[in-house]
Amino acid sequence: MDQAGGCLCGAIRYRVSLAPRAVSHCHCTFCRRASGAAFMTWMTLPSAGFAYTLGAPATYGSSPGIERHFCGQCGTSLVFKAVAHPEEVDVAAASLDDPTLVDPDDHVWVETMLPWFDFSGDGLAKLDQAHWQLGYPKKK
Repeated sequence: MDQAGGCLCGAIRYRVSLAPRAVSHCHCTFCRRASGAAFMTWMTLPSAGFAYTLGAPATYGSSPGIERHFCGQCGTSLVFKAVAHPEEVDVAAASLDDPTLVDPDDHVWVETMLPWFDFSGDGLAKLDQAHWQLGYPKKK
């Protein structure tokens, strides 16, 4: 995988050079609050496969050991990092230049899923927790 992405205003740009371990719709309360959306879709990939190429993001510690990166000018959510898992980074899939090139694998934190959407027919796995607790999907 070799894709670029960035924020709405163009101040922050990045490159993804490794395939994701998972692409997940996260329904946790923190992601909903950080994005202002019903869920957030993240690509989890090895940290070595991600680099900022323009600008520097603002950061926010949304909970102990969690760092969220976003554009300080336009507010676009870009990255989620966990101190306990420095080997990986979660990149906001919708911030890719072409997000149609990734396919979601599953839903995580479904116990906090809002009832606004019906995901019963999407065929994706629905996990009660995150991949750290339950493992990563088997990729084709």
